[in-house]
Amino acid sequence: MACLLCQKNIEDIDFKNTQLLSRFISAMGKIRPRKKTGLCANHQRKLARAIKRARFLGLMPYSKK
Repeated sequence: MACLLCQKNIEDIDFKNTQLLSRFISAMGKIRPRKKTGLCANHQRKLARAIKRARFLGLMPYSKK
């Protein structure tokens, strides 16, 4: 299975793009693992960093209650 972001030629994941980031968060608000997302290791690391930055700046919630 090929990485979704590699197929779309997305190099950098922007933390301000919360619509994209929310696709990779579970119903409980956790970051989904690589096996579930289907991303390559490089994009999974960039995704996790972008989600954490968005949470810190208040663009995304830490948990969904």
